Amino acid sequence: MHFKRFDQARPFLTLGVVIVAWLVLPVAIKSFMRVTFFELQAPITVSASYVRSLQDFWSLRNQSKKELIEAGRDLARINASYSLAAQENQQLREGITRLEDLLRVPAQTEHRFEHARVARRDFSAWWQRLTIRKGRNYNIPVGAPVVFSGGVVGRVTAVHAYTATVELISSPSIRLAAVVEGDDRPMSYQGGINPTFGPARGVIEFVPIDIFASATAPKRLVTSGLGGVFPPGLTLGRVVKLEPSTDGLFKTGEIELDPLLSELIEVTVLVPLTTD
Repeated sequence: MHFKRFDQARPFLTLGVVIVAWLVLPVAIKSFMRVTFFELQAPITVSASYVRSLQDFWSLRNQSKKELIEAGRDLARINASYSLAAQENQQLREGITRLEDLLRVPAQTEHRFEHARVARRDFSAWWQRLTIRKGRNYNIPVGAPVVFSGGVVGRVTAVHAYTATVELISSPSIRLAAVVEGDDRPMSYQGGINPTFGPARGVIEFVPIDIFASATAPKRLVTSGLGGVFPPGLTLGRVVKLEPSTDGLFKTGEIELDPLLSELIEVTVLVPLTTD
């Protein structure tokens, strides 16, 4: 009878021993084991990502000529509009440079754009992150902002040999200064507690009393540039709900994030250009 009870309790005892052993291990050994685990797992993640890309390639090869012609025509129109926008952007940059030289203002921090393919997505009650197919091999630094065409994706929280982990702005661990478009008063943005299959949301705090927004009349929330991580003016989401906070001095609200955050295929890492 005693042996039977022992056999039933053996899995729990084993689990308890493993937990205690992990707790008493030195921090250096834990860090080494964690890094080793990610480095061993990276080839599997990256290989699966390349296989998916190959599947997408062959699925496109099966498209009819008519569909390819229509897609090419649409792509040509988009390229034309992007070409015009690039020319306008270059003119604006040259104008800013002339003004900086004339007023003797220090140049703003520039970034190198490093485009990266998304290899893995982790969305759950605990994780809101992406794994990209570039790491130390492309000099990706920890803390670098990550963006896409719709605005901010998040920031790099861990860098490995060939991959990097990006914490999404929907994660509660992300907090940054933001402003409502057209207003220069900073507020505090933080990722929310998001369901696995639900739309991504964020929270805004310390909103001035005279700012109003609702689901029918949302306001665009952008980065303020404070803190020196994210450049100013990048889209975070839409303010769809505001209500007075408990102290009555400010408002708190709900931010609707871009639904494409859960479907991203490629992102851009803004790698700071050091002047050292």
